Amino acid sequence: MVTLAELCIVACSEAFRGNGEVIATGVGPVPRLAASLAKLTHSPELMMTDGEAYLVEDPVPLGPRGYDDRKAAGHLPFSRFFDSAVWTGRRHAMVTPTQIDRFGQINLSQLGGTHKHPKTQMLGVRGFPGNTIYHPNSFFFPAHGPRVFVEGEVDMVSGVGYNPAKRIAGGNYTGVDLRLIVTNLCVMDFGGRGNAVRVVSLHPGVTFDEVQAATGFALEKGELAETAMPTDEQLAIINRLDPHNIRGSVIKDNPPAKRSAA
Repeated sequence: MVTLAELCIVACSEAFRGNGEVIATGVGPVPRLAASLAKLTHSPELMMTDGEAYLVEDPVPLGPRGYDDRKAAGHLPFSRFFDSAVWTGRRHAMVTPTQIDRFGQINLSQLGGTHKHPKTQMLGVRGFPGNTIYHPNSFFFPAHGPRVFVEGEVDMVSGVGYNPAKRIAGGNYTGVDLRLIVTNLCVMDFGGRGNAVRVVSLHPGVTFDEVQAATGFALEKGELAETAMPTDEQLAIINRLDPHNIRGSVIKDNPPAKRSAA
């Protein structure tokens, strides 16, 4: 049985297609497996790290491993990572924020309340203000709902999007490049009018109305294709890269990729 997590991994891997020689960074099990799958199939020119200090040609599997179970292809310590990749635009990151709004602004810092007195304090903005103005970014959300895809603006802007009200006259926003959003329901991009979020494919058995009902702002429609199912080759690679089935814990109950008729 092909699972929904596996379908999402393959859909996420498409974010890295045709990127060229950039560092593909997947934060979290599904994005990391997606970047690895992309490198091993349609985009071998991608660069990846072992999550520590080395570039690798063969992506490192998830879960327990021996420290030397990798074949280093280059040295890229944290001290060089920003100059070599982030600030030059030669990186594409796929991350999972807590909230996103119709402008693509993301939040992973705090929920509710005020800046000084939030109801829930999370990680803080970390590197996202810089990341989102210097290199491409994509997103994965395992639970598509209105508390994630919020009405209005995110509770705290941790990452730059396409909100014209936030842009300062004379500012350089040419590096803002938001690519793809993959959720447990669909695939979206920012190809609508004024970079509006647009649904481009629906996972098998999902309708556009269901996606819209789970979203706090109006969505635009693309061609609405059906999200492609993984091939046997792709599944074999995913199994090799995730021998402990960590992907199975990402989406609640990890249902089949093809939703059964009600």
